[in-house]
Amino acid sequence: MRNLWIFISRYNAFFFFIIFFTVGVFLCIKNNSYQRSVTLNSTNSIVGSAYERLNVIKRYLNLGQVNDSLALENAKLRTELLNIKNIDSSKTVKVNDTIYNQQYTLLPAKVIKNSVNLRNNYLTINKGSNNGIAKDMAVISPQIGVVGFIMEVSPNFSTIRSLLNKETLISVLIKKNNAFGSLVWGDGNFDIKKAYVKEIPNHYKINLKDTIITSGAGGFPKGIAVGRISNTQITTGDSFMTLEIDLFNDFSTLQYVYIIKDRLALEQKILEAKLPNEQ
Repeated sequence: MRNLWIFISRYNAFFFFIIFFTVGVFLCIKNNSYQRSVTLNSTNSIVGSAYERLNVIKRYLNLGQVNDSLALENAKLRTELLNIKNIDSSKTVKVNDTIYNQQYTLLPAKVIKNSVNLRNNYLTINKGSNNGIAKDMAVISPQIGVVGFIMEVSPNFSTIRSLLNKETLISVLIKKNNAFGSLVWGDGNFDIKKAYVKEIPNHYKINLKDTIITSGAGGFPKGIAVGRISNTQITTGDSFMTLEIDLFNDFSTLQYVYIIKDRLALEQKILEAKLPNEQ
């Protein structure tokens, strides 16, 4: 305390100057309309700029919440589109009934871990069994393309076996002629932008840039775009051909995914389990 008083007494002239200067400025502004208007305008400009920068910071900090809400809204819209696309056009369907009989429901989730440089790649998402996610559910991206299948599930998290995994096999077809094939990755080439379609019969006419889509089996609705054919010259020495495709998905930038809940998946799985094993 003594040191404080010594400091004030030593620089008292400076402190008196600050006090009298402040009072002088205040009286000048208060008693002169021009100076008052200039000060108010300058103050408003400074405050406005400060609020603008503060709002920019607030918007940036809220981006995560905004993205989550947009992902949820997109999931609802894509759910409606998937179910409308899969309605049998030969039958009369009441619009009011489709909400209760819809086959597919999409659940958005955020990717919190992702690998792309391994032979067997996986993703981790922030949704689990508490959100209705179960093993073997199909996963797609918000933009376009397949991602993989749910592998393991805990109450709040799930792991996904990525398409970029040599164990992943997806039923697909060529859009223009409905030729069925099997989509695989890493057939001697582990490029995250490419995959291969096997078991296409040789008698089909295939062109570069033809689109590959899901066939409707394995939990994926029919018509989910996968990629475009980039090479048709891969020979296997039998009656089937292998096609190289460029994937639509960029797996290195995935931030959100959609898990597909298929209401009829269990029924189909039970039925197919009754088939004799001819392998």
